[in-house]
Amino acid sequence: MKIALLGYGKMGQIIERFALERGHEVVLKISIDNLEDFTVDNLEKADIAIDFSAPDAAVDNIYKCLEAGVPVVVGTTGWYGKLQEIKNDCLSSNNTLLYGSNFSVGVNLFFHLNKVLAKLMNNYPAYEVQVEEIHHTQKLDAPSGTAMTIAEGIIEEIDRKSEWLNEVVGTQIPDVIKNEQLLIESHRIENVPGTHTVVYSSEVDEIEIKHTAHSRAGFALGAVIAAEWLQNKQGFYNIADVFNFNS
Repeated sequence: MKIALLGYGKMGQIIERFALERGHEVVLKISIDNLEDFTVDNLEKADIAIDFSAPDAAVDNIYKCLEAGVPVVVGTTGWYGKLQEIKNDCLSSNNTLLYGSNFSVGVNLFFHLNKVLAKLMNNYPAYEVQVEEIHHTQKLDAPSGTAMTIAEGIIEEIDRKSEWLNEVVGTQIPDVIKNEQLLIESHRIENVPGTHTVVYSSEVDEIEIKHTAHSRAGFALGAVIAAEWLQNKQGFYNIADVFNFNS
């Protein structure tokens, strides 16, 4: 494939390495230093675009890909408030988009495990559940998209939880958590690629599942795999469609 990389920071550079190793060609690399090259004409030289930019840039990047008719894989999070609008525009214009809060194979296994455990714990109200996420200080959004996906998986399976509430530790006064709310506790620490933990606590014991990323490489490889999967497809997809552990 000929790939356009939208966002050429640390993640973009690792994605490029995996793409080249797997026999693809990177024909466009867009960063804050060459935004003048981000044109429809240049995008049309690519078979597919991969976006790992920033939350405030992702929506404009997506719409430019739709304008160019270029399928796009979106790994950026923090723009999901526009998700339904973009889905409608993508489908009505016969374009192709795949998004996900995390492209790591391990994390997608974790998403599945999280929902299985939540379904079991629905029958045991003595256990209170909480999500914790730790990321590097350069991460621009909180909670992480991965933590949101984990929380939504829990809410889907546990009847006593109806919404999540985020607390960024060290930057705000903790909110009073209502019984129906699920707390996502966010920590920002130097040089942490990403750690996500789900804890079920009762008076007598505790159950914990955790995913720890050792580097960004798993996210980058997953993005390239997703781009390969998206070839010759049309429509609006989630990363769960690629890593379909239910089938």
